Amino acid sequence: MLDDFFTRALIAGIGVALVAGPLGCFVVWRRMSYFGDTLSHAALLGVALALLLDVNITLSVGAVSIVLALLLLALRHGDTLPSDALLGLLSHSALAIGLVCLAFMTWVRVDLLGLLFGDILSVTRTDIAMIYGGGAIVLGGLLLIWRQLFAATVSSDLAGAEGLRPDRAELVFMLLTAIVIAISLKIIGALLITALLILPAAAARRWAGSPEQMAVIAAFAGVVAVVAGLNGSLYYDTPSGPSIVVAAMLIFVLSLFPVRRLIQKLTAENRGGI
Repeated sequence: MLDDFFTRALIAGIGVALVAGPLGCFVVWRRMSYFGDTLSHAALLGVALALLLDVNITLSVGAVSIVLALLLLALRHGDTLPSDALLGLLSHSALAIGLVCLAFMTWVRVDLLGLLFGDILSVTRTDIAMIYGGGAIVLGGLLLIWRQLFAATVSSDLAGAEGLRPDRAELVFMLLTAIVIAISLKIIGALLITALLILPAAAARRWAGSPEQMAVIAAFAGVVAVVAGLNGSLYYDTPSGPSIVVAAMLIFVLSLFPVRRLIQKLTAENRGGI
């Protein structure tokens, strides 16, 4: 089954969507979309280092993302600059350094478009193993810190007063986000990773009645976006990564319609008729 490139792409994309959906809920709740952009832009620096040192790209991207997340956390506590300024500084600096490093490596042929917008159709069995292995770590970690992280999202002071250690939960959340960025690079590309975190979660927010429901619906919406985007890419011969993002965007647009309210109204009318 894994001998077919399209089947491998589907399996890999679904694996990323199942992880990105629940994690993306916290990105939306905590208003940290720019943080996701910062880590995704740093992925190019990780690629450059991987090619230079001849190591696995996913591991290199993950290491660079983790270092950048820790650096951001340290700078934020240092009160040197506002958070948005720090994010912009690190984001564009890492992106520029990565691109310059790749330009200097004239002995290496780099598919820059694939890095920027994803090349899901070229995933291998090793990529799939890393996606599901990393995804299991992320989901397991998210389950462990769910209560602490959600409490810190609602009120950091209240969470601290209850002894839930919100700072540690935020650190773990940043590290989990870095892992998702690393395993998503080949699927959706450095410039579009944040879209797969935000769009399914934003759509799920309109349909969910609780945080846990939103996480499940976001994962399901991400899977639908991957399947629809890949099939649309195959049928219309469009780039796979952007096609997945377009599908996710259409799901979000669909969520803007008052479908849930309409269902509740129809249900109430049916009960009244009975």
